[in-house]
Amino acid sequence: MSAAEQAAQGDETGLARAGFAGYLTAVVAGLLAAMAAFVLLLLGLRATDNLPPPAFSNSLCVDEKLNFLRNNPIVDPTLLVVGSSVAWRHVDGDALVAAAPGTRPMNGAFCGLHVDQTAYVTEWLLDRQPTVRQVVMVVDPLDFAGCWRERDAVFDRDDVDRYVYQDASPWLYYLRYFAPISLTRNALKVSDQRAGLIEWDPLVFNRHGDGPLVSDNDRGLFYGTPEPLDGACFVALAEMANMLDRDGRQLTVVSTPLHPEWKALVDPDGSFIADYDARILQALGGTTARYWNADQQWQPPETAFIDAIHLRWSAAQAFSVALARQLGLGEPTEAVSGGAVLTSEAGLATPIR
Repeated sequence: MSAAEQAAQGDETGLARAGFAGYLTAVVAGLLAAMAAFVLLLLGLRATDNLPPPAFSNSLCVDEKLNFLRNNPIVDPTLLVVGSSVAWRHVDGDALVAAAPGTRPMNGAFCGLHVDQTAYVTEWLLDRQPTVRQVVMVVDPLDFAGCWRERDAVFDRDDVDRYVYQDASPWLYYLRYFAPISLTRNALKVSDQRAGLIEWDPLVFNRHGDGPLVSDNDRGLFYGTPEPLDGACFVALAEMANMLDRDGRQLTVVSTPLHPEWKALVDPDGSFIADYDARILQALGGTTARYWNADQQWQPPETAFIDAIHLRWSAAQAFSVALARQLGLGEPTEAVSGGAVLTSEAGLATPIR
């Protein structure tokens, strides 16, 4: 190769390197610009109270509950409420405190959870809240379907630990759990939900973490025929009951009241609900766990319901008074059937005003 050819080849190599370096510079600049724009977007959303929490679970109501627990730590709770939306919406911690002023309730329920997911969340919370001695799990039949379909790990415990309990900066988690579509969707409504302006989906919490549904309206039955019960859900309940036994904590499972019209429509002969009830008792067998079938023993009027499974807040407050009695926080209760089933006058219907 001649000297001229070598020189030409060297020039081409230099140009190629320069071109590649320019390309890398452009890519890095583009990434930095995109990151800066994302940070500015987050800051703008925060300034207008339209910033959703980091998407640890990619479910706004779950992530907002984590955000509440971060910003409103409940110190040394003695009673933990767990479950899905019926546990979140149906327990008034103030009623429990009124029945027994020394009680320190914490509502650790999250919307939309299956029973195996509730077990996962319960174990996480108990690891972080060692003062809890009593666990109350409020359930409905929908919680016991589809455990095979979803992961029990609703969120990454390590990340959520750092966020909720160690006051870690949230900005890293907005990047790690970046989901532009859900971020946009949630930013359009989260402010109204926090203000309680979206009637059926408010993200409003009281000091205990309860989520009141305050409305004079209803949305019909809303829920159709439930999915078949999933044996894996009952296995998860049994494992959770045994875990709490080993830890020396008392578990009480409560079957929430269900709209009588819905039961007549989807379970006319009562076999589905009877199977659900029997399988809960079977899962709790051999443990010290207690079961209160409030669907049978605490029967509010139909006006108490906003749909097939959810109570309006005035009814939930009355339900919580009865629950406090069942837990032994107020008047003593009588345990029958081997100590597994709770019945008492507290199970009678309470007028809803």
